[in-house]
Order: sequence, then structure tokens, then C-alpha cells
Amino acid sequence: MWKKRLLALLLLIVAVGIGYVVYNSELNKESKYRFKLGLDLNGGMHLVYKADVSEIKSDSVADALSSLRDVIEKRINVFGVTEPIIQIEQGGMVAGNDEKRLIVELPGMTDVEKAISFIGKTPLLEFKLRDEAIEKELNDVQAATSTDATIRATKLAELYPKLYIASGLTGKYVDRADLQFDSTTREPRVGLTFSSEGADLFAKITKENVGKVLAIYLDNTMISEPVIKQEITGGKAEISGNFKLTEAKELVRNLNFGALPVPIELIATQTIGASLGAEALHASVKAGIWAFLIIALFLMVWYRLPGFWASVSLAVYVVLNLAIFKLFGVTLTAAGIAAFILSLGMAVDANILIFERMKEELARGKTLEDAIKEGFARAWLSIRDSNLSSIITAVILFTFASTPIIKGFALVFFLGVVISMFTAVTVSRTLLVSTRLGSGSVARFLYSCGLHTGAEKPIKN
Repeated sequence: MWKKRLLALLLLIVAVGIGYVVYNSELNKESKYRFKLGLDLNGGMHLVYKADVSEIKSDSVADALSSLRDVIEKRINVFGVTEPIIQIEQGGMVAGNDEKRLIVELPGMTDVEKAISFIGKTPLLEFKLRDEAIEKELNDVQAATSTDATIRATKLAELYPKLYIASGLTGKYVDRADLQFDSTTREPRVGLTFSSEGADLFAKITKENVGKVLAIYLDNTMISEPVIKQEITGGKAEISGNFKLTEAKELVRNLNFGALPVPIELIATQTIGASLGAEALHASVKAGIWAFLIIALFLMVWYRLPGFWASVSLAVYVVLNLAIFKLFGVTLTAAGIAAFILSLGMAVDANILIFERMKEELARGKTLEDAIKEGFARAWLSIRDSNLSSIITAVILFTFASTPIIKGFALVFFLGVVISMFTAVTVSRTLLVSTRLGSGSVARFLYSCGLHTGAEKPIKN
């Protein structure tokens, strides 16, 4: 028995420890594990873009949209927006709507024009030549140590943007890019295949600029700086440069889907005020606290000692949920918090099933330990089936949802149901088994429920 009590004590200590870490990380504004709040709770800007994928092959659409999302995310992060949310939304399969949309949420921003300027237009892939005249001028300015440092810095700042000039070769001339490996060193390289028009242009550029740098820009950011070693004909080229495998793969993807533009069109904007978001958050938290207190009060009044341990188990359930939200960066929206509160109520169902089974076993004259064991064993099948149906519902919602709000609701609901099964079956049982109060009138009262006083049937030990 002492082992069971020790296990129960350790379980409570771990739960309290996790709860402390969750609370402390929320107080620390610099912590990366603070709760991520959705736009509806934090306030900001919600932009919806329609992505035109009509010119892209069906088997390449997913990668093209993924690349588009990455480029847009990089653009926004340059401006230091806190926790931007960029995601692809596809039309629901059931509804038959196959429209692709780019959803951009910018918490804390309310300037529509500034938000739109962050996003810009379709990503552009360009090949630029290094201007030797500007390069020489840069070297001269850097070498002129006698020049005033401020003047030199100003000149360098003026010259650097002019160092690379457009060659006329852009992503629209690239048919595809693929990952290759050096036959000797096995280092990853990137192969390019141009269209017929692009092949002619590329041959001309390489012939006239042997020994020069032909930089590759995606979205006005240099991603590679290869040197032209010789004239290249046939419409194929190779980029090498001590790439890591992950870097080479990313470059291949960027080249492919910079070469296959995904035009986007702004179709909707929405501004959510910070005050409205704060009010929604306050109301949601208040509803959650009241829900927990009312459920705990009902359990302790109606089921007494088992109800008390069920309330403790419910507290562990809340702590574990919040810890997972923080650890995995789940973005909480008003709908997500509603799902959490709903799963809180459903988490009680398993405990009630167990306690009612226990009551039946005690009424049959079984010992308390046997009643607890049989109560959990007999209730498990009902708990499993009911929770499994809820899990299936959550998975279907998440899979076929057409909006991020529904997906967020489904994710939080799924996590809540899974964790509730663990706390109801494992935590509640551990706490109950560790408790021994003898077989007197006090024990009979504490293990009875409802309007029963426990005097009708003695509890066997």
C-alpha cells in the first residue's frame, strides 16, 4: 500500500511542478513558451489572398503553395511582426470548392496599407550580374583609409545596392531545378534546366561573362552566388558551393517555385482591435474558471471523496493541457478555448462512469479495493468507445475543415479528449487506490454518493 501512496504523492508533485513551470513561463515576457494567442484574442490584421494555381500542374500545387507561404513569411519577419500566422487554406472537399487561399494574420497590426505592403506581389526569381565597374569603385572606397569614415560608409551604402544588375534572365525561363550530387565528393549540387528561350539567353550571358559572378535572387534576396566558368549551352546549368543537403533541397524548391509564379490577389481584409481581443480573452478565461469550479463542486458534493480525487485529476488534466499548448506552440483562439472548456466537461464523463460502477460493486458487497478495480475495468469499455467517437469527430473536423478557426477547435478538442482518457483512467485510479479510511461510518459516507448516507451497506476491507 505504501508504494501506491508514494506513487500518488509523486504524481501530485509532478503535476504541481508542471503547473509552476507553465505559470512561470507565462509571467516571463521573454519566454518562447508563452501562450500563442490567435488574432481574435490578440487583435491585429487578417488578410485573405486568392492564389492562382491554374498554370501549375496538379501534383506540384502543394509544393508551390508551401514555397509561397515561406517567402511571404520571410518578408513579414523582416519587419519584426510578433508571431505572424501564415497558412494555406483550401476549399472544403465536401463542398467541392477547390479555391486556394493564403491567410495572413498579423497580431498587433492595425494599419491596413502597411500590412498589405508587407505582403507585396508574386515572388520573383532573377539572375543578376556583378557590375565590375561598381565592384572596382567599392574596392577603391574601402582601400581609401585616408577618407573620413563617415563619408566612406555613406559611399559604400550608395554603391552596394548597385553592385548587381539585372541580366534579363528570370524565373520564367527556368523549366525545372533538381538535386544532384558530385560523383567524387558526393556533395549536393543544384541542376537547372531552362526553356528553349531561356537556354539561348543563358548561353549568351555565360559566353559574354566568363569568370564573372551570376548571382541568383529570390524575392530580391540573394540565395546563391555562382561564378561562370565557361559558356554553357544546351539549356542546363549547375550550381555548386559547399551546400548542406537541407540547403540544396531548399534552393531546389525555391528555384522551382520561383520559376512557377503563384499570383496572389487580395480579396478580404479585417481589422480586430486589441481591446476587443482582450475582452474576448478575459471572458474566455473567466468561463473556463467557472466551468472548472462548478464541475469540481458538483463532483465533491455528489460523489464526495471519489469526487474530490476526480477534481484533483481534473486539475492535473488542465495543467497537462496547458503545458502541451505551450510546448507545441498551439495557437489559442476563442474557438480553441471553447473546445478546451467543452473537453473539460467531457473529461468528467469518464469519472462519473467509473464512480457509478464502483457504487454498484460496493452494493454487491465487494471490498473497496475490488470495487475500485472492477469499477475501472467495467467502465473502461464505455469510456473507450465514447472517447473514440469524439476523437474520430475531431479528426474529421480537422481534416475537412475549410477555415483555420474550425481546425483550431478540432485540434484543441482532440488533445483534450486524449488527455482526459489518461487522467480519468490513470490519475484518478492512482489517487483512489492510495486512499484507505477503514470500514466505519465515515468511510461509508465518503464512498457513497447522492442522497445516500452510506449507512445502508457496510464497506468491506
